[in-house]
Amino acid sequence: MYDMYKTIWNRSNILKTILKSTEVRKEWSRFIDDVTRDRPALVKRNRDLVAVLSVELLDSILSEYKLTLVVKMEEDGSYSGVFNEMDLIANARDIKSLEDKLVNELIEYSEEYMDKFKVHYYSPNRNKHFPYIYRVSLQSGDKEKVKKLFSISAEPVKKTS
Repeated sequence: MYDMYKTIWNRSNILKTILKSTEVRKEWSRFIDDVTRDRPALVKRNRDLVAVLSVELLDSILSEYKLTLVVKMEEDGSYSGVFNEMDLIANARDIKSLEDKLVNELIEYSEEYMDKFKVHYYSPNRNKHFPYIYRVSLQSGDKEKVKKLFSISAEPVKKTS
């Protein structure tokens, strides 16, 4: 496999670094080691082209996809929050409870999105959610890590006269 890489890399264009699936299959362990420790790869099988990269690299690529939670205090003293980037909304008695509810909502939505990927991704109003959803999925249900994927933006509290 290393010889195959050298031959392809000598063409001096990373886009031409497309490995054949039969070669990858023969050297599967080495291929996985290369992808996780060295560099991503493109693999072609018949007419299908697949990008393979480490989770760390994928997380780095997706790091710019941060959610913004807009929080508003309601007349009854509770807090409502909505993500700017997608229509997930919750209400709770305090900010901490609101964060917890929305973390759970994000995890549930990401699971549903991935379970019904074709439905959600190919829906015009939901396909832009994909990078955020995949980023949530990469956290493997760790609620503290999911919390770090969004920042809170509070609306000004209206003064009563």
